[in-house]
Amino acid sequence: MGASSSTQQQSSSQSQDHQQQEESLAASTGSLPTLRAAFSKLSNPNSAIPIPSLQEVFSKNTTSFSSESLAVPDQFPELIRHLGPSIVSLFFAPGDGGFSWVGFLRGYNRCCARKPLSQSINMLYKLYSTASREAGLTCSLEFDSDDDDDCGKDHEAIQGEKDVLVLPDVTHLILSALVSCNVIGDDAGIWNCDFFGLEKAIPVQKLQTWVLTTASGLASSLSHYVHQKVRACAASSEENSDDIATVSNSSTDVHDAYLLTRARAWAISLTLRSNLSEEFLGASFFGMGLENLLYRSSVHGKGLSRFWSCVEGYNGPLLILLSANSADADEGGTSGRRWVIGVLTEQGFENRDTFFGSSGYLYAIHPIFHVLSPSGKEQNFMYCHLHPTVRVYEPNPKPFGLGFGGTIGNERIFVDEDFARVTIRHHAVDKTYQHGSLIPNQGFLPVEASIAEVEVWVSAEKERKRSRMRIRREKCSSRSSEERLI
Repeated sequence: MGASSSTQQQSSSQSQDHQQQEESLAASTGSLPTLRAAFSKLSNPNSAIPIPSLQEVFSKNTTSFSSESLAVPDQFPELIRHLGPSIVSLFFAPGDGGFSWVGFLRGYNRCCARKPLSQSINMLYKLYSTASREAGLTCSLEFDSDDDDDCGKDHEAIQGEKDVLVLPDVTHLILSALVSCNVIGDDAGIWNCDFFGLEKAIPVQKLQTWVLTTASGLASSLSHYVHQKVRACAASSEENSDDIATVSNSSTDVHDAYLLTRARAWAISLTLRSNLSEEFLGASFFGMGLENLLYRSSVHGKGLSRFWSCVEGYNGPLLILLSANSADADEGGTSGRRWVIGVLTEQGFENRDTFFGSSGYLYAIHPIFHVLSPSGKEQNFMYCHLHPTVRVYEPNPKPFGLGFGGTIGNERIFVDEDFARVTIRHHAVDKTYQHGSLIPNQGFLPVEASIAEVEVWVSAEKERKRSRMRIRREKCSSRSSEERLI
């Protein structure tokens, strides 16, 4: 009897220790209260979550798909239908009556707790492999078995009944991966690439290198998805499966008429590790509000003076997007092709004849996506020089316009003061940003192009603060005027 009692006490103590460890790990993510609320809503009287209920939480309840660009593959709806059950079978370990509190915590921590990027990417591979297998699709990925692979059992997929899900145009990301993995050999092949007609396989090692260098945010996409689903479940018992993407696709997306489309915002969010990543991630679902559009050349007028009147006084991060057409015909016959580049700055513009700024990123946006981070060698991030209001003699006049990277007179990107022409130079002139091409077929010689459109987008939070400060100043000015009248 004594031995049996001692064994039970030891088992109970180990169980409590295990629960404390899982709760501590969940608390480190800041999600423990949300997890408690979700478990309370999902669990039955036996304090366990039924398997179908948890599958429903993580399922994408959509049966109809459309696409902004590429045709939706026939296998894609079946793959998505098995997403929720695959997440449950991979990461959550059920007991006899379903998922206990500890089992629920453990599964969440497997998905969302902090871990190395390479491990997070491998989890995505495993999820894709499992969902493909359950959907009856061919997948060449194979993994060594470990404890995490045997968490759950195979279950039936949940049938969906929700609205049409519009898939964003991510061709720029696909092209970036294909070029990085040497599936497409030259820039000429990116304009009319048939993705589904390619017979070459992409080695996992090369794909992983591309993710780590270009789209590291993909590694956290699974944890974001699981966290948002759990949070939606905790927030609403009636609409817990209506996630952000479904809501955003219920109406027409006017936002995609601008250079900053939802897909481009998502791609930019994948390159960032700051609070801006969350803002651009939100923009990929809802779109950035027009109150965050600080300047658009087709609306506010072209030219540096019009640009300055819109951006002067703003001190927060800025995203500058520019679309242009190459000026001259080239041997590859790609003249007239429009491309888009971008610059993300940490601060607003200043009118000075020298470079300034503390950090920034250059982006090739369309037709292929690349990010060029700071190199750490020089600090020539931004240049903005307007004509002085009073003409003075300058023995060595500095160029008037916008510049990013390089040196004065040899900027990596230079926009003339009329916003009519943009010059893109080879990375050899630039020690501020990393090496890499910004446009297709970019050689060693400078490339001049005709500007089609320029947009400047600002942080939503910064713009709200700016609006509040503007209102306060107007109120203070109004009060001062009233006091003078009195």
